[in-house]
Amino acid sequence: MTLDSLRFDNAWARLPEDFFTRVSPATWKNTRLLDISPRGCRALGLDPVCFDDDAPARETLRQLMGGETVLPGMAPLAQKYTGHQFGVYNPALGDGRGLLMGEAQTADGYWDLHLKGAGQTPYSRFGDGRAVLRSSVREYLAGEAMAGLGVPTTLALALATNDEKVQRERVEPGATLLRLAPSHVRFGHFEWLYQSRRHDDMRRLVDHVIERHRPALAASESPAVALFGDVVARTARLIAAWQAYGFVHAVMNTDNMSILGLTLDYGPYAFMDAYDPRLVPNHTDANGRYAFDQQPGVGLWNLSVLGQSLTPLAEPDALRDRLTEYEPALQQEYARLMRARLGLESVVEGDAQLVQDWLTLLAEAGADYHRAFRALGEWAVDDGEWLRQEVPVEGLSAWLSRYRERLQEEERDAASRRDAMQAVNPLYVLRTHLAQQVIEAAEAGDEAPLVEFRRLLADPFTARPGMERWAAAPPPQASVICLSCSS
Repeated sequence: MTLDSLRFDNAWARLPEDFFTRVSPATWKNTRLLDISPRGCRALGLDPVCFDDDAPARETLRQLMGGETVLPGMAPLAQKYTGHQFGVYNPALGDGRGLLMGEAQTADGYWDLHLKGAGQTPYSRFGDGRAVLRSSVREYLAGEAMAGLGVPTTLALALATNDEKVQRERVEPGATLLRLAPSHVRFGHFEWLYQSRRHDDMRRLVDHVIERHRPALAASESPAVALFGDVVARTARLIAAWQAYGFVHAVMNTDNMSILGLTLDYGPYAFMDAYDPRLVPNHTDANGRYAFDQQPGVGLWNLSVLGQSLTPLAEPDALRDRLTEYEPALQQEYARLMRARLGLESVVEGDAQLVQDWLTLLAEAGADYHRAFRALGEWAVDDGEWLRQEVPVEGLSAWLSRYRERLQEEERDAASRRDAMQAVNPLYVLRTHLAQQVIEAAEAGDEAPLVEFRRLLADPFTARPGMERWAAAPPPQASVICLSCSS
C-alpha cells in the first residue's frame, strides 16, 4: 500500500458546518523531509520502503507537508473547540496552526492525518499558524518515546523543515509535522457545545465518537454515561503511566485532553532527570498548577469538567458514579506499573509503601529517576556498586534489606528478574538536553542525530553498542532547563 492509495472517510467533515472551518494549507518555501517514522508508516498500513529516496511517494509526502498538494479524498479543515486553560475557561479556541487533512481508513480502524504548522485559521487569534523546528522535533520524538514505553499517544508520520523564518523567543526555522491519531476529539469539544447550550449537537458528537471509536458502547442504556466511564478509565490509566515513567505534560488544559485517553499536544513537557515530585518544566506555570505530583488531581478536575458538560444528556448522579472510579483505577494501574519496574510479579500488602519509600530515597539523593531503576535491576546480579553510585544515601541499605525480604515472595530467580526489570525500565530516555542537542543539529542541517535518537526511543529498553552517549547521566546544567508553551 502506498500513500496515494490511502482511502479517506472524513466523518468530521459531515458534522454541522460550524464544528469546523474548511481551510487550505499554506505553502511553505523549500520544504525538506527530515525523517519518516516506521511506526507511523505501520499505523497507516504503509511500507516504509515506499518512501525510500527517489520513490514517488517520498516526493508526494514532501509536497503534502509543504502545502503544495492534497491527497485524493482529503478534506482539510480546522476544528472548533474551547477549554479551560490554567483553570480559566477560554471560548476562543480551535485548531490555530494545524489542519485535519483527512481521516484515513485502515484495516485496524481510522487515523486522522493532522498537519501541524499548516498556516493561519479562523482560530489562530493572534498566532501566525506556523510551527518551528524546535517544537516539531520535540513532538516528533515524544510520540516515538511514549509509544516505545507503551504509553497511549499520538504519533507522527513525518517531520519536515522549510525556509520560513518564524518569530518566537528568537527567529527560528519553520517546520511541519504530520501527526497521526485515531481521533483529535478533545474534552474541549464537549465544553464548547455545553457552554453554547447546543444539546442536540452534543448528542450528535457523543454518537459520532461512539460510532467511530467505541461501537461496543452504542447498546448502553445511557451512551453518554458509558462514554464518560470509558474516558475516565482511559484517562486514569494514561496518567498512571505518566507518573510511573516520570513524564510531566506541563500544559494539562482541558483542550489538550484526548477523549480517547491519548497523550496529546506536546509542548513544554519533560521526562524528569533527578527525581523531583514538584518538577515544573514550563516557566509559564509560575504557580505549579501542572507540576508532576499535581497531574493525578488535575486529571480528576478535567474529567469533572467533562462530566459537567455531559449533564444535558445524562443523570448527574450516574456521571458522578463513573467519576468516582477514576482514583481506584489510577492507583491500580500505577501499582501494576511500579511493581513491574521493581521486578515484582505477585501482589503483597505493603508494596505501595515499599514503592513510596524507594521514591523518597530517590528524592533525598537527587537520584536520576531512570538510571536508578536500571541500577536496581542490576543489583541482584552484581556487587551493587552502580546502585550505590546512583542512590548515595544512608537509607539505601535499610531499604534494600526490606526489598530483599520482599523478593522472597517471588518465584523468579535473580537473573530472570533482572531481565524482566530491564525490559520495562528504559535505558534511552527523551531527556530535555538530548532533545536540545538533536534540535541544534537539525537546525544546522544535520538530521542524523534525529534519526539515531528516534530509533533508540522506539525501543528504549535494549542496549545497543556504540550508543552509550544517549544513555549517559545528564550533566548538571541539564537540571536548569525550563521551557515555554511555544516549545
